[in-house]
This record gives sequence, C-alpha cells and structure tokens, in this order.
Amino acid sequence: MADLSRADQAASGQAAVGQVDVDRRPGDNGHWIKARHEFRGLRTVEHYFTVPLVHQAEVPGETITIFAREYSSTDHSAQEAATLPWLLFLQGGPGGRGNRVTSLSGWMKAAAKDFRILMLDQRGTGLSAPIERQSLELRGDAAAQAEYLTHFRADSIVADAESIRGVLGSGPWSVLGQSFGGFCALTYLSFAPEGLREVLITGGLAPLHGSADRVYQATFRRVAARNAEYFSWYPEDREQLTRIVRHLERQPEFLASGERLTPERFQMVGSFLGGNTRVHALHYLLEDAFIDTPSGERLSESFLEQVRGLVSRAGNPLYAVLHESIYGQGTATAWAAWRVLEDYPEFKPDAQEPLLTGEMVYPWYFEQDPALVPLREVAEQLAARQDWQPLYDPARLATNTVPVAAAVYEDDIYVDHDLSLETAAAVQGLQTWVTSDFHHDGIGEDGEGIFRRLFGMVRSRR
Repeated sequence: MADLSRADQAASGQAAVGQVDVDRRPGDNGHWIKARHEFRGLRTVEHYFTVPLVHQAEVPGETITIFAREYSSTDHSAQEAATLPWLLFLQGGPGGRGNRVTSLSGWMKAAAKDFRILMLDQRGTGLSAPIERQSLELRGDAAAQAEYLTHFRADSIVADAESIRGVLGSGPWSVLGQSFGGFCALTYLSFAPEGLREVLITGGLAPLHGSADRVYQATFRRVAARNAEYFSWYPEDREQLTRIVRHLERQPEFLASGERLTPERFQMVGSFLGGNTRVHALHYLLEDAFIDTPSGERLSESFLEQVRGLVSRAGNPLYAVLHESIYGQGTATAWAAWRVLEDYPEFKPDAQEPLLTGEMVYPWYFEQDPALVPLREVAEQLAARQDWQPLYDPARLATNTVPVAAAVYEDDIYVDHDLSLETAAAVQGLQTWVTSDFHHDGIGEDGEGIFRRLFGMVRSRR
C-alpha cells in the first residue's frame, strides 16, 4: 500500500477499516484521506480537498480546504463500494454542514444500494473553512470580511463540487439537493451541466429572477396560513402565545447565556411550523412556558433553555449573514424581509394576536444575538451590496438535457410552491412531483420513499 497515493487507496478500497492517516499531507492533486471507519452497517471515508478561494481568478491565489465524508453500505465490500457511482448530497442552508449520521436510514439507506454518497461540507460550514466570528476576524476589517463572504454562495459551492469530481476521477455524477442544496443544484445545471448525470431536488426550486422581495411576500403569506392551521389544531395555544409575548414586554427574562429574550426573538420559535411532525412539538414547548415563583409568574428555566436553542445563531452564524444573499442577483437585497414585514403587521409583536415567524432574517438579529453582534457591520455591507453575480442561467436551463426530478411541497413555508412551479416550467425536462403529504423537511419524514420516487422519475427518462 506504500506504493499507492491516497486517492488511489480510496479508489481501491485497500485501506484497513479504522485506519488513520496521521501524515495527512495532500497529494499532488490537493486531496488526502484522513481516516476510514466502519460501524453499524456503514463505511465512512474522510476526504479533504484543496480548492481555490476564487475559482475564476486570473492569477492563482489563496486556497481553502473542503471536507467531505464518503458513506457506503457494508452490504457492499470495500472493493465493490469503490466501483459504485457517486451521489453528491447538497445540504440545506445556507450555512448547513453535511449530515453526520451513525447508521444508514431514510434516503441514505435507499441511495446506498446503488451509490457511494459524498456528504459535502459546503465551504464555510463544518470542516470546510468554517465561518464564525473568530475565523472572520482573520480576514481584517468589516469590508474585507464582507468581500471574503461573497465567495461562499452557490456559484462557489458548485465550482468546489466540480473540482472535487475531477480529483475523484468521476464521470458525470448524480446530485441530490435539499432546500438550499436544490438552489445549488440549479446553479450546477446552469454553469456546469456537463458534470451531472441526473439531479434530484427536494423542497429547493429557487426563483430564477426577480428581487428577494417577491420571495418574502410569498413567505409571509405561507407562514401566516401555517399559523392559522396550527392554531386550528391547538386553539388554546393562541392565547398562550399572546400571553408569552405580553409577559416578555413587561417582564425581563434572560436566557442562560445572559441575553434578554425579547418578544420578537421569541417569535422565532415559528421554525417549528416548517415541519411535518415537528410542528406538533411546538405545543409541548408552549405548555412548558410558565411557572409560579416567589416573585410571581415567570418563564420556567426549562422553557427558556429550549427556546435558547431555537433563537440563537451561535451554531450557524453563516445562515443569518448570507441568508438573503442567496436571492441576490444584480441588485441589493437591502434587508428584504424587514421591509416586506411592513405589509404584514400581524407578525409584529405589538399586534393584537402576534404570529410566529419563519426563516426570515432581520437587522435586529445582529443587535440581540450575541453570536451575531460582532457581524453587524459585515451584514449591513452584504445587504447593501449591488453587484451580486447571477446564480442561474435561464437560457441554458431552457435547453437543459440533464434529467431532473423535483419534489414540490404544496404548503412549504420556506420555498414557495407557486414560485417553485414557475421555475420548474423554465427548466427543460424537469419533472415535478407536487404533493401535500409533506412540508419542507419531507426527506426527514419519509426520505426513503421520496428518494425512490424521484430516482425512478429521472431513470425513467433514460
């Protein structure tokens, strides 16, 4: 094995299970493997790749390291697995790292029958040049940090994927994109379709044109309808929610991390509304809210701790900083959700019966969340940026030849059904499966069934 490069070892499957490559020096192609492990019916290989920070730079410059974990089933021998075609998974986000799993289930169980799965940590996430307040400080002032972050959108993620595909020696590969990962898949179809064998998209058909405002007009409408649906199931929670908001207006309550829980920040627990079964867990959260104390009625510590995990971006600051930029093409996003909110006063805390919000990002996030306060000026610069490059090529998508199948969820509060179908109609050959059986996290509910259905759709086209 000493005569094999690390890339050759990965391809041959000769490395021992549990082997750790303590050398970790990149090969000539900038690729190295740190370790392989086998447990609970799955086999993992930890890949590291060196890629340019700016792929289209005229002069070679700074590089970054991208991490991806390969998953395969032990139903295949290591040698057999090394011959399977690749399926690249593009995670939701922005700012979401690749899934860390301890067994093959759901869509991965279905996919592992035919593929090696490459679980990519998109740049800026996980082990791929991770973006946090501390790491951004290395870039310099706010202007330098903002400029750096312009290289962490879908176009750069796709360029990374193409570079990795070449290093792995793969022909056109299959891609599964969930949510923002679906946005990235559309960018892939726009600018590097030659690298794609087929594309599956779940809850991730982005609008190809228009400002971010039209996205949030649709989003607020969907979230309002989801609030109404939830309160029709749990009418007692309508009063409980208002009671919590009014309590927070008059009584300071603090999270364990020290910051005050404001009414508008509490409304972020509306993230529950985007789920299939998770939405019902919101009821269990709200019923934990109050406790009697010597000083009167207060929010319980157990409730506040649950809320802290829902309203803090400490674990994923990139989501807040780059969120609206995923819709930026040629114009400033200018805090679109905050501006559109003026058309939907029922979402404001002082409404008679305030509603819970969804995934919208507002300027006050960068005033109230300690993890985001240091990034306030960076976020302001990104919101004002005018020269965002196109993320899609409508002309190329109109002549697309890559088989594509997309699950479109009728009541998705994060990726609007109507805008999704508008995009589907603009991509030649894209097949849609429109369903009301799932919400945005459908692959977490029945990933195996959804994967098989979409996979069957693309393969039927061959």
